[in-house]
Amino acid sequence: MAAAAVQRSFAAREKPGTLYLVATPIGNLEDMTFRAIRTLKEVQLIAAEDTRQTRKLLTHFDIQNRLVSYHEHNREASGPELIRLLLEGQHVALVSDAGIPAISDPGAELVRDAAEAGIPVVPIPGANAALSALIVSGLPTDRFLFAGFPPRERKGIHKLLDGLEGESGTLILYESPHRLKKTVAAIGERWGGRRMVVVRELTKKHEEVVRGTVETCLAHLETNSPLGECCILIEGTRSESGGRRGTEAEKAEAWWAPLALGQHVAHYEAAGQARKEAMKSAAADRGVSKRDVYRALLEENGGE
Repeated sequence: MAAAAVQRSFAAREKPGTLYLVATPIGNLEDMTFRAIRTLKEVQLIAAEDTRQTRKLLTHFDIQNRLVSYHEHNREASGPELIRLLLEGQHVALVSDAGIPAISDPGAELVRDAAEAGIPVVPIPGANAALSALIVSGLPTDRFLFAGFPPRERKGIHKLLDGLEGESGTLILYESPHRLKKTVAAIGERWGGRRMVVVRELTKKHEEVVRGTVETCLAHLETNSPLGECCILIEGTRSESGGRRGTEAEKAEAWWAPLALGQHVAHYEAAGQARKEAMKSAAADRGVSKRDVYRALLEENGGE
């Protein structure tokens, strides 16, 4: 059995160089850290997803190092060249358009290739849209799943939701503004009634956080066209005990608390859900199984 590969990030050496993953602002330029600025000034080469966007950042901080492009469409050519330069002893910083590189971009492949070649990979932490959106959402943060950008096709979105059906933690998605309403509508078809938060323009002047259910968030988007990159956060489906997370006090204050179970289910049916989906939504709200809802409805109707 081969031994584990151990990286000593700051051990003294001449070769290879180090690949630095440098976080950049997601909106406000003050998101930039002192360490990120120093690192970009000290490396021999900066590899950027969009050199035009990164050039603006470098100019603002008076960073004049060599800048090259590394993105989805040239990675097969530029990736091996970056690895070659690193093996020769040059230090390279990888940046994305905004936030932490190697998340939802081809930087992950460069990291993999560098690690396989024995090249140290060092993170320079900083701003991140997914985690920033999570901590302001008001949804549980003890467990969460980042699922990146959803597929563009309707069939692909539903396949993604199928795979996430049993996830108990808060779900985080990225989405572009022109596809946001379509994606939220698709989520509503499957997970109506679940709590949702839509966050856009993080750390910018027009930062906005929309909290509600899938339906109320969609209604907001119908009358307020979104601008800027967005984060979608969705309440997890079930806890380990089979019900949605939430304290008894939270459940007592919920909008559905005064309703009888039959009225709760009827609410979702009136919103357009089929009977089975309405029962499922009510069960998720109350933290019980759909079978429990079915039995309770039978009792409410006198066993009919």
